[in-house]
Amino acid sequence: MRADAKKNYDHLLVVARAVVTEQGADASLRDVARRAGVGLGTLYRHFPTREALLEALLRAGFDELAAHAAELETSRSPEDALVSWLRDCVACADEYRGVVALMMAAIEDTESALHASCVTMRAAGTRLLTRAQAAGLARTDIDGTDLFALVGALAWLGDQPSLAPRADHLFGVIANAILPNRRTATSAKNAAVEPTAESSSTRKENLAARLSKGELSHVQGGR
Repeated sequence: MRADAKKNYDHLLVVARAVVTEQGADASLRDVARRAGVGLGTLYRHFPTREALLEALLRAGFDELAAHAAELETSRSPEDALVSWLRDCVACADEYRGVVALMMAAIEDTESALHASCVTMRAAGTRLLTRAQAAGLARTDIDGTDLFALVGALAWLGDQPSLAPRADHLFGVIANAILPNRRTATSAKNAAVEPTAESSSTRKENLAARLSKGELSHVQGGR
């Protein structure tokens, strides 16, 4: 990629992140181009479809979740690792309003620009779930596909103004249902299955801050 093209690509991603955060997954591509100070044709040369743009924005977060899952497998207990990853996954999916529906469709659509990223995220969660099941802590009648669906459901709550205040409580309900055989009551408390001082909105802000530091290098690395 030429230096000027790379500069445009980076700038478009920065502007697109702001616009999609404001407007959600249905954000106007014309607004992205206008705010970036480029023509619509330049935007389409880099991102031919809306999905391609969203995939570029989401890929960094999904890649980080996959890497984080690998770290948690070796550094945390099976139940703590699963709950921690699940919280981060919901925060990532909830970063952009309306993206959950696209994720749920993309996981089954091999032609979708989001498909590979969603499959990678589901596989990471599956490994953590399987580990907790092997330890006798997680229920055995669910699999990675079910876990991915629950991530979508929990992220959807964040899009609903009337339900968002209940999101942390409902996360605890779901996490306890996934992990009914936790070792001790103390372990359950320490793993933060119930809502903690760090709310879902705080978790989402922290995740966004981490991504803003390294997102472009991750995205470019996938090109």
